[in-house]
Amino acid sequence: MAHLMNERQRRGTLLIAAATLVCATALLSHLLHMLIEGVALLPSVVVGLIMLVFGGLMLYLLLSPDSLRSQYTEETLSVASAMLEDLRGGLDAESADAICQRLYPETRASTIAITDTEHILGCVGDLFGDFPPGSKIHTLMTHYVLQHGIVQSFTRPLEVEVEAGRRRQIPAGIIAPLKVGGKTVGTLKFYFRSSRDANRTQYALVSGFADLLSAQLSVHELELQEELTARAELRALQAQINPHFLFNTLNTIASFTRTDPTRARELLREFSSFYRSTLDNSGSLIPVTREIAQTKRYLVFEQARFGEDRIQATFDIDPAVQDTPVPAFTIQPLVENAVRHAMGDEGALHIAVSVRPAGERSVIIEVADDGVGMDEETAARLFDERAPQPAMSAPQGGGAGVAMHNISERIKRFFGPRSQASVRSHPGEGTTITLTLDVVESIFSVE
Repeated sequence: MAHLMNERQRRGTLLIAAATLVCATALLSHLLHMLIEGVALLPSVVVGLIMLVFGGLMLYLLLSPDSLRSQYTEETLSVASAMLEDLRGGLDAESADAICQRLYPETRASTIAITDTEHILGCVGDLFGDFPPGSKIHTLMTHYVLQHGIVQSFTRPLEVEVEAGRRRQIPAGIIAPLKVGGKTVGTLKFYFRSSRDANRTQYALVSGFADLLSAQLSVHELELQEELTARAELRALQAQINPHFLFNTLNTIASFTRTDPTRARELLREFSSFYRSTLDNSGSLIPVTREIAQTKRYLVFEQARFGEDRIQATFDIDPAVQDTPVPAFTIQPLVENAVRHAMGDEGALHIAVSVRPAGERSVIIEVADDGVGMDEETAARLFDERAPQPAMSAPQGGGAGVAMHNISERIKRFFGPRSQASVRSHPGEGTTITLTLDVVESIFSVE
């Protein structure tokens, strides 16, 4: 790109340097002749020498392939990097305009435009008044590129009807498709004042830019799909959490309305806060303290239902990790799994929740209980959604695989492949589930 963007400047500078060199050489020759004649013109000789060196240096720099290649490469990378940043949020009017504005001064094109499949999104240059952003695509060639997904160029004047009764002639142009997953989603268009400008180099330039933009659009689409998948999984997890204790909690509150109205009102307020948080926690990540608060609210209802002597929970949260962002519904489902599947017929179920740093890059979340436990085969299936699930009457782990697999996949998505979920359990001894989060790899922010 850069050897095209500076071609005119280079040619102009080359002419100036050559002229400077010729003039300096002639002047120096004349001055030396005068010195031989005995005329003291040392300052003029110095000036002549400086002009000679300057002209030679400019010629060397301009004609040195390595120097030019280095300069052009740096400029190309700079513009390409900035252009990809413009497109980070996807293809829309704002990003299209930014890209057109960025490319226009760096090329021979008289007009640069970007379209989607129906409208012009951005336009800069001579034809801006004829092809303003928001207007429908005018040229049949653009429609052809959209339909067939191949680069097209023309070097004979193309007459276009820009509005009713008014036509505009475009001397030359190159139109390249913008693609995502093999599907054409827009075009990049360069129009020129002369057919001589629409040469092979410009053709390669437009094609290269279109490929670069298409690659960034594909990355954006993948990121968008990943985000949508994550949100869908979160909604599925929310839906899974809601039904299984919704009616039980309402029945518990209803029972207190007769025996302990004050307690019923307190539970009702907590219930309202709990579900408000359940709906609000749809962002990517939330602080550890917020997830712990939601987990404690959940336990309030289960303790009200079964009795505080039946479920006893402790929380050990290291102050260093209180504000660490974690995926919403990470700790609560682990505690919920313990309540649903680990509680025996008699005695208290003890649940210990801890969150602590591990070295400089990791955070450990651990949920341990002293419940009924499970065998190795059941434990191995706990984080494997594809494995057949035990019946609901089975020990801990029965019916929990989907939710646990969901948690495992989400922490890997948010914190990278180093993050993992593991389980240790023995029948009759309890279960410990450990989540290791590689916080250094996290690229998400708390919402």
